[in-house]
Amino acid sequence: MSLSYEFSIGSVRAKEKHLLTKADYEQMLSMKSESEIISFLKDKGYPDGDTTAEILESGKQQMWAYIRGVAPDMSVFEPFYLQNDIHNFKTILKGVMFKKSYEDLLLEPNTVDPGLIKSCIENRKFDKLPQWLKEPAGKAYELLAHTKDARLSDGAVDRVLLERLIELAAQSRSEFLLKYFNTLAFYSDVKIALRASRAKTTMEFLDTALCECEGFDKEKTKRMIMSGSERLIKYFEGVSDYECKKAILLYKEKPAAFELFVDNKLMKLAREMCRLTNEGPQPLFGYYIGCEYERRAVSIISNGVKTNTAPDRIRERMRETYG
Repeated sequence: MSLSYEFSIGSVRAKEKHLLTKADYEQMLSMKSESEIISFLKDKGYPDGDTTAEILESGKQQMWAYIRGVAPDMSVFEPFYLQNDIHNFKTILKGVMFKKSYEDLLLEPNTVDPGLIKSCIENRKFDKLPQWLKEPAGKAYELLAHTKDARLSDGAVDRVLLERLIELAAQSRSEFLLKYFNTLAFYSDVKIALRASRAKTTMEFLDTALCECEGFDKEKTKRMIMSGSERLIKYFEGVSDYECKKAILLYKEKPAAFELFVDNKLMKLAREMCRLTNEGPQPLFGYYIGCEYERRAVSIISNGVKTNTAPDRIRERMRETYG
């Protein structure tokens, strides 16, 4: 029997009730050891594991198994898979070029076999990669080989990834995906621009790293970057899209507050457009994003507890929840 979104939405609404809440995070913040956190997570339904990292990884695999079991069409998740593909490409490229171990850093699920990526890099032939990735993969290789500049090399594939995500979102006709990935791309550009304005940069880097997305004027931003950080910040304060002015005011106060705002804005989009709808794949997207943020929050708390970081310091790094 084929699955329907009516069935999957009913199922995911029940699963959402088991996501951790702010009260759960507060309880975890009062814990004194990783073993306490591990015991708490197991009580909340997480699989067994000897460390928090192992439990979170098993929980991730469990989440994907669930989504595959209820989603009528897994192809709609391709944009999220592609993010793992690019992470893997950058990781393998640096591992091969600098002769460093990387296997434990690879992510799943993905659309491109890591073994294929390694073979392409070792043979300097990228024609077996997906069409959209062939040229930027070759460019990233050449940039790293000739300049040893990992930032420049990463920018070549990061930009193309974001533009590909927006392209797939448009093809899917999902209003949520289109808004989510345009927001992600916009603030990726803003972060790159802010960093570039404070350091020596080149037009080559900006052309390589800045992507095209709705509401972002690439050419004007490049000119502002070259004029210095003060002019760039003033320019961004006048951009109304994506609540950019608010984000920049927070950046001027504290860069970490800016990062927090961006992450929370993406989560707010997921809550408003996925949790509050009962149509199509959006509720599944929201559940996935909620789980990703949950794993990040647990990891932040666990690392803080292990390093005896004060709870208030840990709270400063916490993002909003999907619940």
